[in-house]
Amino acid sequence: MAEEFRINSSTIEDKINKLLPSQGGFGPGVDFSASTMVIPIVDLTESAEGSTLRQDLQRSLSHDSITPFSVINATTTIINTTGYFRVFGSLTANTPAASKIAYFALNDGTTDKKIIEFNTFGGVTNEQIFYQTFDFTVFLEAGDSLIASNNSAGIGLLGSTRQIATITGELVNP
Repeated sequence: MAEEFRINSSTIEDKINKLLPSQGGFGPGVDFSASTMVIPIVDLTESAEGSTLRQDLQRSLSHDSITPFSVINATTTIINTTGYFRVFGSLTANTPAASKIAYFALNDGTTDKKIIEFNTFGGVTNEQIFYQTFDFTVFLEAGDSLIASNNSAGIGLLGSTRQIATITGELVNP
């Protein structure tokens, strides 16, 4: 049989009000109480569902989960399906006299919006190699795509994509 206890502690009351602000302090004259009865609480919301993998393992790569890309002197659509995607890799360029530009853009079917742009500036007398890594996440709705583009054979965007969640936010295991 359960026993009830009256709790009269300002420290506990302050802590509960801090952790549960929706309780609003209960107001004056209302005491907290405790019981020895065990009442199970089951959270059936989607936020409690989680994933079968730990968060650090959710970013794992597997042979079946990645799609490699290589874009050199071209404009290429690298993703055109809905969902959340990780895009990672590197840009490599040599920097002789001419400037070079490479970028990633989101396209809605009519216009591009650049999200990352890399520029090498010409005018150097000795050829130099430029190397830059990238790792970012994009969300694509129906009709959207991610494109990669560059303007020279002397610059390359090389990497992979991996879908991390569906358009509804359901995690995709590697």
